[in-house]
Amino acid sequence: MAAVSTLALVGVLGLAACGSDNAAPAATGSAGGGSAAAGDCGTGTLNGEGSSAQKNAVDEVTRTYQQKCSGARVNYNPTGSGAGIKQFNAGQVDFAGSDSVLKADEAKTAEAQCKSPAWDIPMVTGPVAIGYNLEGVDKLVLTPALLADIFNGKITTWNDPAIAAVNKDAKLPSSAIRVFFRSDESGTTENFTNYLAAAAADKWTAKPAKKWTGKGEGKEKSAGVATAVKSAPGGITYVEWSYAKDNKLGIAQIDNGGGPVELTGANVGKAVEAAKQEGTGNDLKLKLDYATKEAGAYPILLITYEIVCSKYPDAAKGKNVKAFLKHFASADSQKLIEQVGYAPLPKSVSDKVTTAIDAIQ
Repeated sequence: MAAVSTLALVGVLGLAACGSDNAAPAATGSAGGGSAAAGDCGTGTLNGEGSSAQKNAVDEVTRTYQQKCSGARVNYNPTGSGAGIKQFNAGQVDFAGSDSVLKADEAKTAEAQCKSPAWDIPMVTGPVAIGYNLEGVDKLVLTPALLADIFNGKITTWNDPAIAAVNKDAKLPSSAIRVFFRSDESGTTENFTNYLAAAAADKWTAKPAKKWTGKGEGKEKSAGVATAVKSAPGGITYVEWSYAKDNKLGIAQIDNGGGPVELTGANVGKAVEAAKQEGTGNDLKLKLDYATKEAGAYPILLITYEIVCSKYPDAAKGKNVKAFLKHFASADSQKLIEQVGYAPLPKSVSDKVTTAIDAIQ
């Protein structure tokens, strides 16, 4: 079984179930780049919920935030993007993490709850790795068409002629392919199916959604699919790069038509730079070009958003959300999360993110 390298764009997550107080904050001090000024720190407890893709990033950022700000605590519950949005819209958490932006009906509910427009703020870039467990295969190249046929159950063995044709030097076994997918509603699923629908439209005809419509065995959350592949020879899944790395999975190179592209931070950055803003003002919804054929651009990625009120009914809560997100978006924090499988926000995006965070009330 092999692992190929690196990574890319938006993520989150934290410490415990929503509202729980499980680890005492570390002492104030220098972490991730110097001490925080008193005015940069929130106080009290913030609760967030949603995307499990963000978990490792939020763990790291929460740790350094609490070290800098001894009076602050952040709890994040990685229940999945769909659940996070529902909890935010019900007023049960202060922010939601989501791998997809608010849809029109969700945005309307959020605005009613916030009593102000809700904003989608990109915070973590998370490439979606195609993780596999195939002993003796250190390099595996897959195309959009192959991925669609594998995840639709049309290609069922690793030595299928279609796979062999683009992996001429690999010793592919005759063993069965075991597909694992997210059984919970997942923004990662929606992003992966967005990719398949855009890059292999003739083979993947199902509408992209948070709920899986292909074939395979379902497992809950990112950790569930990653550990399932790790323990299943012949397994394959779509999962955030950090989880593939943690579980030492092989990571396929993707050939969208411009040649095989390895998953690295630089290669993901090429794809992120090309994203177009669809939201207006400080609502920073981004549209990715999943079908790009640009050489060296890794095309399967997700941006994890923090969904917030533009103006919180409780002004103190708004101040605390702003303080935490300001720390999250800082250059030091973005460098920190790169160490655990994410990519820093490109400057063209991070400048807009900073402006939006500064406008939260």
